[in-house]
Amino acid sequence: MKTTTTLASCRTPDGNLLVLQQHDGQHFLKIGGVPLMSTTAAASEQQMAELACAALPPKPRVLIGGLGFGFTLRRVLALCPPDAVVDVAELLREVVAWNREFLTEVNGRLLDDPRVRVHTRDVCELIGGCGRDRYHAILLDVDNSPDPLVQKGNARLYDAAGLARTRAALHPGGRVVFWSANRAPEFAKSLARVFKKVESIGAKAYPQAKRFTHTLFVADRE
Repeated sequence: MKTTTTLASCRTPDGNLLVLQQHDGQHFLKIGGVPLMSTTAAASEQQMAELACAALPPKPRVLIGGLGFGFTLRRVLALCPPDAVVDVAELLREVVAWNREFLTEVNGRLLDDPRVRVHTRDVCELIGGCGRDRYHAILLDVDNSPDPLVQKGNARLYDAAGLARTRAALHPGGRVVFWSANRAPEFAKSLARVFKKVESIGAKAYPQAKRFTHTLFVADRE
């Protein structure tokens, strides 16, 4: 029998226990005992990057909220030119450290790409404080859905004021993509009140999956 090894753990700002585990060569992240992500199911994260980067201009500026295991970052870098700036906001410095210490062979080396700037800050701060340094694409995968699981404070990304701040942080013609484990139809309606064009796109956890278990909300600024 193959055992599950706990590699590291920490507490979130809300006091929840976040645990990094390894089993049969794969890595898993759990919060409060609930599975949050794994290296076995990253297809939707890569699809998220493809949707966000579908029409980037030269010298693009991209913001990724949530590092996770780095699969979104890997795909964004594959799609971005050498002169791109890719800001990664990860609230938990432990997650950044785990990528470098335990996940180097997965995606950890991407953090040393010269295009990448890692910020151990709440992505809301980068969105609200970008000023004229707006983004062409913003990718938000900081929680399980518009109904926050990881941290209650993430709710401010999904309310009306948060959506308005995100829109203001985008260049005209820019795009934001939200990852969600749920369909959240009410959130799609909220997006439509702020953005010119909104799509709710089903996404598979892994390529061979028979059904769409995740949802990607794509919103374009006019």
